[in-house]
Amino acid sequence: MIKRLVLSTMLLSAAVIGNVASAQPVAASDYTTTENKYVEIGGTRYAYRTIGDRGSKPPLVLFQHFTGTMDDWDQRTIEGLAKGRELVVFDNAGVGASGGQSPDNVAGMADTAARLIEALKLQQVDALGFSLGGSIVQQLLIEKPSLIRKAILVGAAPQGSAGFRRLPDVISTAIKTSGETGRPLRALLFFTDTEAGKAEADEYLKNINNHSVDPEAPVSEQTMGAQAKALVTWGSMPENTEQLSQIKQPVLIVNGSDDSIAPTLESVTLFQRIPNAQLSLYPDSGHGSLFQHETLFVSQVDMFLDGPK
Repeated sequence: MIKRLVLSTMLLSAAVIGNVASAQPVAASDYTTTENKYVEIGGTRYAYRTIGDRGSKPPLVLFQHFTGTMDDWDQRTIEGLAKGRELVVFDNAGVGASGGQSPDNVAGMADTAARLIEALKLQQVDALGFSLGGSIVQQLLIEKPSLIRKAILVGAAPQGSAGFRRLPDVISTAIKTSGETGRPLRALLFFTDTEAGKAEADEYLKNINNHSVDPEAPVSEQTMGAQAKALVTWGSMPENTEQLSQIKQPVLIVNGSDDSIAPTLESVTLFQRIPNAQLSLYPDSGHGSLFQHETLFVSQVDMFLDGPK
């Protein structure tokens, strides 16, 4: 199938949003009051949440970013996506309300995620992987292709990513800037330094970590260290070009125009290597492009998941 390059413009945004609005989606619940559920796998208890109506569509499983818990998903994005389908949000091992210790490699995290999906008796799912979650979803697409129908990779990079190898330096620089300016670290890492970017960062920070039921604590030092090692290792491994070329599923790749963690050009590389891929690049946005352009992102995901195989 010929790849489609989707460039995000105001015209595209209006057209997409109009199409979705006419679909009369199912109303979503309030994510801030969504209770934790638990499943035990091999003696370890894992936490997850579901929101939205399953219907006849595969559920959309969300794979979180570095150090992120279920509470770190933007409420607006979750509720927007849940209007058209059921979402499964979960904590990997050692994260948030889940037990165990975080693996220090992407393969281990992917194995845990696969076992959780299977324990929930989900035959096939759609997957949305953000940042570190995008690496995990790539691993699943390669190792367990029958498990995923369609995938969305946001702020992601292929194995061998120079951007992920530089992650410690990027975070160190952001910590220094945060101390000098008083701006929150995540605002610096996820959003652009423009006036629009700063305003969207403020809105994003209002819509995370606001769970009134089963709120989660920040990740532990063990988890932070293990996940950092996993990302740096992913960036230091040989490129997975051949494996990506074998992926058969449709994949939507999304990134911002200036991603400091997973550089934008690496999303272009993913697009070039995955045969049935689409690429959408959002203007004036960084690593958190899905939150900075939340309405457009939800619209494109809906069109992608509900469109032809």
